[in-house]
Amino acid sequence: MGRPLESAFISGLVGATVFFAAVRGDGAEFPTRAIRLVVPYAAGGPTDIVGRAVADFLARDLKQTTLVENRGGAQGAIGAEAVARADADGYTLLVVSGSMFVLNPILYKKLAYDPDRDFRTLDVVTEDPLVMEVHPSVPAKSVAEFVAYAKRNPGKLSFSSAGTGGVIHLAGEMFKQMAGIEMTHVPYKGARPAMVDLLAGNVQLMFDSFGTALPSVKAGSLRALGVTSAKRRPELPDVPTIAESGYPDYLVSVWFSIAVPAKVPDNAAAILKASLDRALDDETFRASLQKIGYSVKRPQSAAEIARFIEADRARWSTVVKARNISLD
Repeated sequence: MGRPLESAFISGLVGATVFFAAVRGDGAEFPTRAIRLVVPYAAGGPTDIVGRAVADFLARDLKQTTLVENRGGAQGAIGAEAVARADADGYTLLVVSGSMFVLNPILYKKLAYDPDRDFRTLDVVTEDPLVMEVHPSVPAKSVAEFVAYAKRNPGKLSFSSAGTGGVIHLAGEMFKQMAGIEMTHVPYKGARPAMVDLLAGNVQLMFDSFGTALPSVKAGSLRALGVTSAKRRPELPDVPTIAESGYPDYLVSVWFSIAVPAKVPDNAAAILKASLDRALDDETFRASLQKIGYSVKRPQSAAEIARFIEADRARWSTVVKARNISLD
């Protein structure tokens, strides 16, 4: 072929190569190695349960090993900071509890990460209420009976949580103030150890995530007094809401999402997002979590996720400011 034609052909070939490289990005074959999913709480708690279900699906769907790494502490801040500072290549993901992106920025003046600046949330996986549950040694079978018992025994009751400043902790603080009772908060490094001490009777009360509370309540190891949703849950039809038990303004939910560092390439983020969307629409994945009490959400757009998080942040900001709660 002549030189002009040859030159045009080469230019066109180079142009096409650049075009497809731009479309596919550096991670054209992403993922090509193991993915790390950081759970910023202890093993066995609700964040860990959701994280491991997601990791199993990603491993099958993307055909790459997906490793779960538990990095607990500071109400999720340690794990969140680690992911925020990780290489933004799509190979490090974070399991987010709502408190990490909603409560921590409100409660701490100095936080080692910024949820909006440092992360991109790919999907909200679950959203559920808490269960107000007591050890069987507590002689109360309803919210009203518990409040009466607490008022007869001021300062003698304690409640456990997964750590200071989380939703589980603040659910207890909110209830204390609404009911006008005194209880001692006992924080643990994760929901699982908090539950273990409740089962042992070392603390009397816990506001636990629905999924992790359900087995112990159904087994009779713990007694459920109320749920924090607006309506009763079909899994516990005889357990009233706290709202209908005399506290109509008491509504609390916990949610878990999957996020990546903000600077992850769009193509890698899109591949991960597509896989998570498939998980949320997969009946086997949904059933595996629903069977143990987790309500699985459907895929949402980035705009829908942003609105969801902002609404939760606004609600909790009002609560925290009204009660002058700070962890600094």
